[in-house]
Amino acid sequence: MVRSLEQITMRKVYLRILPFAALTYFFCYLDRINVGFAALTMNKEIGLDAAIYGMAAGAFFWGYVLFEVPSNIILEKLGARLWITRIMITWGLISGATAFATGPYSFMAIRFLLGLAEAGLFPGFVLYFTYWFPDAYRARINAGFTLALPIAVASGAPVSTALLGLDGLWGLKGWQCLYIFEAIPTVLIGICVFFVLTDRPAQARWLNEDERDWLETRISAEHSQIAAHHGVGVWRSFWDPKVMLLSLNYVGIVTASLGMLLFLPTIVKELGVTNMQVGWVTMIPYGCGAASMVFCGWLSDRIGERRWSLFWTCTVSAAGLIIAGMTIGSWWSVVGMSIAAAGFYGTKGPFWSMPTMFLTGAAAATGIAWINSLGNLGGFFGPSLVGWAKSLTGSYAGGLYALALCALVSAMISLFWLHIPRAVARESVVAPAE
Repeated sequence: MVRSLEQITMRKVYLRILPFAALTYFFCYLDRINVGFAALTMNKEIGLDAAIYGMAAGAFFWGYVLFEVPSNIILEKLGARLWITRIMITWGLISGATAFATGPYSFMAIRFLLGLAEAGLFPGFVLYFTYWFPDAYRARINAGFTLALPIAVASGAPVSTALLGLDGLWGLKGWQCLYIFEAIPTVLIGICVFFVLTDRPAQARWLNEDERDWLETRISAEHSQIAAHHGVGVWRSFWDPKVMLLSLNYVGIVTASLGMLLFLPTIVKELGVTNMQVGWVTMIPYGCGAASMVFCGWLSDRIGERRWSLFWTCTVSAAGLIIAGMTIGSWWSVVGMSIAAAGFYGTKGPFWSMPTMFLTGAAAATGIAWINSLGNLGGFFGPSLVGWAKSLTGSYAGGLYALALCALVSAMISLFWLHIPRAVARESVVAPAE
């Protein structure tokens, strides 16, 4: 079969960028959510109840929010290769330092610093993809990249719970071993980033001249179309109505998803299983999330539509959380949380393709980071809601219902207010591997 220049070029770009980007995000999320598994033994030892744990674990997102926009602006100026290297090494070191928390305040301080160090990785890669992938490919590349998220939880669950079993190794508790051993690969991969990533297509020696020319021309033309059609500048990207609506939508998604995620191991534990079995059961919802992410990203690109894809995935999330709340304490709650996870992760491809439909250049750097930083405030509110509900009522059901309401609000925002005219003419998408 004779491949076109577009097929050949995009296949090379996918194979060069996507696997390594997904690997970095895999360890990002592994280091972010291992706290949920450490909590199975750590909370009692350093004096955390459900409410304090929810607030302390959520402190990560305050640091994350503070440095998100500055980090993306620096990445735009310095280049992804150098800045993502810095991000990974510093967050890896701080994640390992969580092993030395001695109480609620030290734990909260380390979580805050972890968010500060990690800020900019996700929006940095979303911005980076706009340098390499035309508009018609972005739902799939964003879905492929964020596929690392449910995979990190699904595969990391049994690994994390197994590391808890190393209690006594070198005089350390099992939860301390978990933090240290999962931080080491992050630092090593961070060093590798410097030698693997290429900042822009013009610098890609691994593409030949006609491939570089085609890609640069296509990307440049699309950016010009978007700038001419929408004309959103850097400062306007902070308060543009579409940016604010996307941020509000994302607050609901993140509140619901992380509220469930950080308490999922303890909810499963209440079913009367061992710590190791908690790890295996936790794989189920995130396996469903991974499959949904790939399918919804592919479908959104295939039909050339973002808003309705986002609406239906948010609605599915709300339905799953309601089912989980109604059946809490039984195995049916795992079914509900699996449905919810399919909805949460199905949003990723369509949602992160929407900002670049009207933002380019420096405005894209600030706008994407601003959406992600405001949205990730939900990472504080979600765990706090569930923790408070558990402390007040003795059950996680009320917290799950509150999370369902957040997902439903996001669905309504998608349905009524997120109609963004497409500045780039839709083109047929040819699978790069064909």
